[in-house]
Amino acid sequence: MSDLMHMRRAIALAAGGRGTTSPNPVVGCVILDAGGQVAGEGFHARAGGPHAEVVALRQAGERARGGTAYVTLEPCDHTGRTGPCSLALLQAGVRRVVVAVSDPNPAAAGGAARLRAAGVAVETGLLAEEAERGNAEWLTFVRRGRPHVTWKFAATLDGRSAAADGTSRWITSAEARADVHLLRARSDAILAGVGTVLADDPRLTARPPLERPSGPPLRVVVDTRGRVPADAEVLSREAPTLLAVAEDAVPGPVGAAEVVRLPRAPGTGLDLRALLAELHKRDIVGIFLEGGPTLAGSFMREGLIDRVVGYLAPALLGDGPAALGPAGVRTIGQTHRLVFEEVVSVGPDLRVTARPAPSEEN
Repeated sequence: MSDLMHMRRAIALAAGGRGTTSPNPVVGCVILDAGGQVAGEGFHARAGGPHAEVVALRQAGERARGGTAYVTLEPCDHTGRTGPCSLALLQAGVRRVVVAVSDPNPAAAGGAARLRAAGVAVETGLLAEEAERGNAEWLTFVRRGRPHVTWKFAATLDGRSAAADGTSRWITSAEARADVHLLRARSDAILAGVGTVLADDPRLTARPPLERPSGPPLRVVVDTRGRVPADAEVLSREAPTLLAVAEDAVPGPVGAAEVVRLPRAPGTGLDLRALLAELHKRDIVGIFLEGGPTLAGSFMREGLIDRVVGYLAPALLGDGPAALGPAGVRTIGQTHRLVFEEVVSVGPDLRVTARPAPSEEN
């Protein structure tokens, strides 16, 4: 029970780095002294800054000797902008290390092996599923070689994202909209389709901004034919913008925005996997997808949505566009099944968070 308690505390600490550590993982650490009392705590707060283990060890000081470390991710064993955490734990005299998740990054893995070779007792897998959920963006980035994609939508209780005449401001409350801005701020990129840009002219920025070492989230617009108008808000200098167009597109003036040309997918849209590969090369770990139903349907059809965040207003329309467009479902057996992670009240609305169900549950 003590191990579970301290690992849960480490997982809670890790969340303190959400949105500011990219392209690094979020990591938390708790250090106990030889008598089993908490001597130090820490989390990785920003890319380039000290890792969680180092922060906790500095707080613990000499009390770490002979003690136990609880870490949400296997201590790194490489030298980058900081030294190896495995070596820091050894030098501090820690005698036992409990790890939630093994490091899947071959460039940094090996910390557990180094510690064991030096005689430190190492245990792995404690609360692994819980720790993985807290680090889902980075783990997807490393394991799948693409950014993690969170699709957000706002809808009435009957699933309508707008009224029959296309109006949608505002379906949800001011509290829900503020919550969305926090999720935007924690993402590396905010992605929308050109249809959303033409219909709503959104800024696609996080307000207020989060202090991020990498700067504000990148705004990405899927604009196959290069139709974003020169005066669109998304081309402002508030944040960097990337326009993804087809190889044969002829976009108009785009100001300071960058244009990347990608192959088309079968049909009329862009190859979304090529887009994610391009963003992966740019160290975009987490994407916040805010496109309309067509773009969201395309991502869902391709199996590229890793998390769904839906804001449901206590309202009914009975008509109007659905939140999700065609997603490759022709019969009930092809339904995209989800697993609920969280349902919370945000003002008068509900925020529902879910992830794709394991394939055997589909």
